[in-house]
Amino acid sequence: MSVAFSRTVRSLKDDGFSTSIAAIVIVILFATLWTAWLMFAHVSVYAVSTNARLEVERAIHPIQSLYAGRIVKNHMVIGRAIRRGDVLVELDVTVQRAELREERTQSESIRTEIDKLYQEIGTEQEAVQKEQEAARIGVQEAQAKLREAEVAASYAVLEADRKSQLHQAGLLSELELARMNSEAQRHKAVVESLRFAVTRLEREQDTRTSDRRSRIEALRRDLTRLMGQRTKSGAAVDRLETEMELRRIISPIDGKIGEVGTLRIGSVIAAGERLGAILPTGSLKVIAQFRPAEAVGRIRSGQPARVRLEGFPWAQYGTLSAVVANVANEVRDGYVRVELSPTTQTRIPLEHGLPGTTEIEVEKLSPGALLIRTAGQKLAPERPQLSSQVEAAQLPGATAR
Repeated sequence: MSVAFSRTVRSLKDDGFSTSIAAIVIVILFATLWTAWLMFAHVSVYAVSTNARLEVERAIHPIQSLYAGRIVKNHMVIGRAIRRGDVLVELDVTVQRAELREERTQSESIRTEIDKLYQEIGTEQEAVQKEQEAARIGVQEAQAKLREAEVAASYAVLEADRKSQLHQAGLLSELELARMNSEAQRHKAVVESLRFAVTRLEREQDTRTSDRRSRIEALRRDLTRLMGQRTKSGAAVDRLETEMELRRIISPIDGKIGEVGTLRIGSVIAAGERLGAILPTGSLKVIAQFRPAEAVGRIRSGQPARVRLEGFPWAQYGTLSAVVANVANEVRDGYVRVELSPTTQTRIPLEHGLPGTTEIEVEKLSPGALLIRTAGQKLAPERPQLSSQVEAAQLPGATAR
């Protein structure tokens, strides 16, 4: 019996009972650790942009022409560093130059006519003063003669009265009395004539003065008209000079030329046509576009992010660290705009326009919570698509990285 029992024990040992126990213990330990990791560990959840690119902080300045015209000079070369005020493109100004020359000639002619009118007005005003002075002297002379005639007429009347008394006394003949009365009448007529002469001189002077003043007013009206024409001509000259200046397209900012259209000497451009673009000097920022479901309420200023640039494998060059600077409050074209500021240096030569993708850490979750969230999203019933904007707002959430 003892022999049989010992054989049984040896058989159990040969079956590897201790190995099975060790395996079970290892599985239980692994399950425990996995469960602990699933419940208590934390993983970062990232929102991934649909696209992103590097841009300068200041807005790119487009190069456009306000006028249509033919190109005569082109100084635009991609990558050329420029300063504010540098000439970029010059358009043909032959027609404007001819119009400017014509307007200046007309303005000079008008100025000459205006000078002549000023001289004529001055001459007329001087003539009025001289005529008034001459008329005043003439009237005074006529008034003096009138007073002299009135004295003579008074004396003749007195003499006629005295002769009449002598005639009544029989001391004077009838003929002598008639002669004295006739002399008194003649003196009265002379007085009346001189009075009419004074009145005529005064009225003639008034008429001449009125005519002179009418002439002066007419000259002043012509002067006003010519001054209006001169003002209009001067405005035309200023307009043409401004237009000629604007046909020299100059750089409004410092920077470098980042884009140039097909510009050939002699080609004609349309008004408002985009000729190129200027990249202003300044630091770079990252502009990323996110779906509303991944950005609205999740992405906030200050969150860390990393940028993977296309053409530079991250395994070789690494990623560009950044931090969220600004988040748009409105959806535009189905996306939310997010601006980020780079925070670290990189071996990648950063330039405006480099494309890539942006990953923003929006939260930290335990693997178990993330697993439950993913399962809930998979099991949730699909909602009807109301519109493109609603569809964009109902896209699945961020993925774990």
